[in-house]
Amino acid sequence: MRNLYAALNNTETVDNENNHIMVQIRLHGTKRQVTINAMIDSGATEDFIDKGFCSKYNIRTTQAKTTREVYLADGQPSAMGPITHTVKVPMNIGSHRELATFQVAKLPNHEVILGMPWLKQHSPRIDWGQGKITFESERCTTWCLKESPMVYTIPEEEAREENLKVEFGATQSKKDQRIQVRLLDPQARIPTRGSAKAAGHDLYANEERIIPAREQEVGATGISITPPKGTYGRIAPRSGMAVKHQSAVNGAVIDSDYTGEIKVVLVTMSDQDYHIRQGDRIAQLITEKIVESDCYQVPKLGKTDRGQQGFGSTGTSKAQICEISAKAFRKFYRRPDTTTGILKYNKKEGRISLESVNIGTELAIKSGKYQKQRKLEEMVPQEYHGYLDVFEEGEKTKLPPHRPGIDLDIKLEEGQGLPVKKIYALSQDELEECYGVANTVGFRVN
Repeated sequence: MRNLYAALNNTETVDNENNHIMVQIRLHGTKRQVTINAMIDSGATEDFIDKGFCSKYNIRTTQAKTTREVYLADGQPSAMGPITHTVKVPMNIGSHRELATFQVAKLPNHEVILGMPWLKQHSPRIDWGQGKITFESERCTTWCLKESPMVYTIPEEEAREENLKVEFGATQSKKDQRIQVRLLDPQARIPTRGSAKAAGHDLYANEERIIPAREQEVGATGISITPPKGTYGRIAPRSGMAVKHQSAVNGAVIDSDYTGEIKVVLVTMSDQDYHIRQGDRIAQLITEKIVESDCYQVPKLGKTDRGQQGFGSTGTSKAQICEISAKAFRKFYRRPDTTTGILKYNKKEGRISLESVNIGTELAIKSGKYQKQRKLEEMVPQEYHGYLDVFEEGEKTKLPPHRPGIDLDIKLEEGQGLPVKKIYALSQDELEECYGVANTVGFRVN
């Protein structure tokens, strides 16, 4: 077999014979530590670490100065290469600690391979029969060791099984979509779902609080959370509170790195105070996916159909406001294809409102559809309020029904007198009494 490592500096050779042992190591990534079983292989001309393993555990890689191919001992190219990146990462083997350098490759069966560079650097004494590794070189006793210089190797089958457990555990934790909750108060409650497929988890008040009418207060929940990876928490209102108590929640965002107490900004839009008791459901927590993107400056943005049109620019047309005469207005708003706005000023509230009126609205108003029923106290002068009980419902709110041929048509015009006709069909007794009263007061009755 041809060993290309001796011939070229930009090649690496990996022997495929069974001349290796397994040992447990601990690598210190940028965000976490991971314990894995590495293969010590005297047939490997370099120290290797798997590319996917680095990505999964956030082990930072560095671009190599030159790209290096990897060959097997028989001269055939290896599927591990080419080598484009390297890694420098703190590594522990028992009490032996060092800053290890690895070539990043696609390792098919192992996560880490300690080859000849590592063996030459530390010169460990390996008892292949007893499965012992002793670090006794001058370098190790001076720089690398803290306690015992001896570690034990691990049978390869057992080592691979442990590595699979580590990989499986990492995959499961990556897919774990549960929310981590910490109770900051013994009386606090963990958020719960109202149903199996509810979008949010109900948040519970951890204290009694009164929200004054048309004001807002901050309510405590007594918990802190960590949302699943790649998500953030959003506090949303509960529909039941809006319908029953006219209360709402001012939205809030819970960043994934915020570990303080979750608090809810509660607002009541009612004219009455809203009393919240400890244990009441006051909001809901919804987890949403997030893209952790960065911002960068550009000289200009791409063109779109909408352009710089902002609030209320979609689904609406431009309003035209102009002054017209009353006669023109009557003609204009009677058109069936036109909706005309009327500006009304409310002196009491000090604001102007815009009302839309068309012919259909006008007819509805004339028919009394939108007429507001006035209270009895508003219709009767205040000095007569002591006699409100004498007014009957029918008489106090509407006129008697019109009776053609009987009701008098009194024309309120100058020079016009009262009509001369019978008011009602009277009996003989009623007529005699009517004549008597009329003669007494000086009226002439025909």
